[in-house]
Amino acid sequence: MLVSVRSVPLTHRPLDIRPFSASLKFARKLTTEPTKNNLEEAKPLYGTVASHRSYIFLHASEPPSEFPARMSTAIQRALMLRTLKWGGIVNFSWHGPKSSSSDDSTSATAFSTAGGRLEIPKISLDNVDEIEVKLRKHSEGPLVKSTDEEIQLYVCTHGARDCRCGDMGSRVVKALREEVQKRLEADPHGIVSRVKVGEVGHVGGHQYAANLLVLPHGEWLGLLTPEDIPTVLDKILAHTPAPFDASQPPLYPERWRGRMGLSKDEQSELYMLHAP
Repeated sequence: MLVSVRSVPLTHRPLDIRPFSASLKFARKLTTEPTKNNLEEAKPLYGTVASHRSYIFLHASEPPSEFPARMSTAIQRALMLRTLKWGGIVNFSWHGPKSSSSDDSTSATAFSTAGGRLEIPKISLDNVDEIEVKLRKHSEGPLVKSTDEEIQLYVCTHGARDCRCGDMGSRVVKALREEVQKRLEADPHGIVSRVKVGEVGHVGGHQYAANLLVLPHGEWLGLLTPEDIPTVLDKILAHTPAPFDASQPPLYPERWRGRMGLSKDEQSELYMLHAP
């Protein structure tokens, strides 16, 4: 028996769903393929600090929030060229409005695992070679006796380099200052009176903002938020202000990036040894 086939009017034909299928495939691709940011977040936080023996903070006359994207001076370039050879890092720090820094000279604070804290009253292009020798010897020890007199905390707030440091870094340094002040009011002569909060230029790893350098301990913390600050300060104040050696557990494993004096591989090994 023959069956007649009638043409279906255009208005009654099935809708073409191919564009919708293509959209589904595209959406599925977007949700399943890892983005660059997701990949960064998936990487371990520990073992992300470049190996260094000494960290040298040149005292700036303005906060890092006002730094250009690439902060540089003739003194900084000259000192960095000399100290990089033996594991020194040179950066800019700021603690407040008063500063003796100028284009011709500046003061500095240096930390090393073997030497602790060293204050340098004046660095200029005229004495940079002499200062470099002093810094190198300091990185070899012995420990400076006055090291335990201060705990210096540096938060990266270099917003022009990366907005994450400007945003989260500024929030964290504000929370840190407020927490220190609150504890000072409760215990004016306690160990918290030794804490000095500062800001620092680009430290590397802005994807880990907010970044905090804890010195003289040599610890680097990352991915901090204002809510972390009471815990962070508790952990810092529980230790004597002194450089950590290669065997001491990470200060705050959940937020630990690494430590001065250790290579990235050594940082990773130390973390795995004490992993929470």
